[in-house]
Amino acid sequence: MTHDLIIIGAGPAGMSAALTAATLGLKTVLLDEQPRAGGQIYRNVTAVDPIVAELLGPDYLHGRPLAERLARSGVEVRQGALVWDVARDLTVTALQHGQSFQLRAPQLIAATGAMERASPIPGWTLPGVMNAGAAQIALKGTGSVPSGPVVLAGGGPLLLLVACQLLDAGVTVAGIIETSPPGNRRKAMPHLAAALTAPAYLAKGLRMMWHLRRAGVHWFTGASQLAVDGRERAEGLRFKAGGREHRLAASVVLLHHGVVPNTQFSRLMRVAHTWDDAQLAWQPDIDAWCQTSLAGLRIAGDGASIAGALAAEAAGTLAALGAAHAIQRITDTERDQRAEPARRALSKQLRIRPFLDALYRPPQWLNTPADDTVVCRCEEVTAGRVREMASLGCQGPNQTKFFSRCGMGPCQGRVCGLTVTQILADELGKTPAEVGAYRIRAPLKPIPLASLASLAAPSPKDPLA
Repeated sequence: MTHDLIIIGAGPAGMSAALTAATLGLKTVLLDEQPRAGGQIYRNVTAVDPIVAELLGPDYLHGRPLAERLARSGVEVRQGALVWDVARDLTVTALQHGQSFQLRAPQLIAATGAMERASPIPGWTLPGVMNAGAAQIALKGTGSVPSGPVVLAGGGPLLLLVACQLLDAGVTVAGIIETSPPGNRRKAMPHLAAALTAPAYLAKGLRMMWHLRRAGVHWFTGASQLAVDGRERAEGLRFKAGGREHRLAASVVLLHHGVVPNTQFSRLMRVAHTWDDAQLAWQPDIDAWCQTSLAGLRIAGDGASIAGALAAEAAGTLAALGAAHAIQRITDTERDQRAEPARRALSKQLRIRPFLDALYRPPQWLNTPADDTVVCRCEEVTAGRVREMASLGCQGPNQTKFFSRCGMGPCQGRVCGLTVTQILADELGKTPAEVGAYRIRAPLKPIPLASLASLAAPSPKDPLA
């Protein structure tokens, strides 16, 4: 064993877990792929340009004191460390500065966060088409914004937030095309009472809507039949809304249909998962202390279930307390007492989730795109090809991968995984839970062969040593 606790990911959950572990005296190491702590939500928060920070707002700057506390905590933090494998005995293999190394601890917290849901529509592989989150990353990381008119299409709070941030940065927002079905509002109403107990979130959403409408941004709701126009790159977006066909010219099209847990790591570890029909995504099964079905492995934050940055922060605390208790550093009573503030904070953040999940549930047509739409960008496999695999007898994504190469590219199915599961479920008349998901293997991301060689240090008895 090299440590008491290994944490993967320096977003809100990972930073909070590390800070809690430090107060409990655990020998902890935090591994993060980015050059600075913060994760996606607080990316570059300790070095962001003041003008960009003002555009991003107070919710973004909330992460700065968290990252600064981490820097002062004495926790061993390894930035630029890409974790590419974890064994069932919780031995972690990571790549840093071109060399791979291994660490091992009895407790491991994965705080690997979320990723944007794929939006497979005709033309989405053209240059100039990105996820809305990618535009926000560019703003946080380098202060860059798209040039020319921008159209944002999809649904969810992030779509409105990015639209407001780009508008304030001087970008021409040509339009917002919401794809959430009208029936979502009716399904969200039973959850409104609980959502009203979190008025700050609702007020923020109303302010964003008012800001965009006051600026005169074209706004369409209940849109369908989306397609990106263009030959060499994006030139506009076609869609149907209000019973009519529309086209908005744009040089950049930003797509967003919510975020989902990044389950590549939990799939690699073969822990139990459940299909969440509310969020239309897989979630690893965890208990109240973020413990998975594999002893010692905990998953905290949006990598377990989408609930936002503040909820992730609370979950990180609970995961660290659970880890400390598991290795007998604190008693049941101390664990429970320390956990109470985090439990209250988590409960508060979760109140609005059922309302948001119902209101912004993606439309069915997004999950089952037309036959000629590319779903696997790496291998250029279409939805029709996936359906053909089902007609030939493939019962799940792994058989489909074997026969069509769908999911065999560098992203290992991150982009196409959910879509392939849902297409197969629809075609086979099964539930997504019955169809299953891709089997993930190491390395989690492409690594150079030289980094593998660095693990094979010659022993004293090696004649070549």
